Amino acid sequence: MQDFELLEEGLALMGLGMGFVFVFLTVLVITVTLMSLILRRFAPEPAKPAASPSAPVPARQDDELMAVIGAALHRYRQRHRR
Repeated sequence: MQDFELLEEGLALMGLGMGFVFVFLTVLVITVTLMSLILRRFAPEPAKPAASPSAPVPARQDDELMAVIGAALHRYRQRHRR
């Protein structure tokens, strides 16, 4: 009979521990949600960045960049052959 009592006490302790963790996590989620709502309500609006006209990159510059990258890759591959 002692084994049955130990098993019963163990299951009761497990249920108590799992219940405590569940309640704690529920309170934690509710607290974080409320804090988020409060901060959103009282926080200032983020400053919008000034609209700057972005100048399109000329095609010549893209071709030049591709040539430089190609030359760098060629030199790297020559130096690091296996």
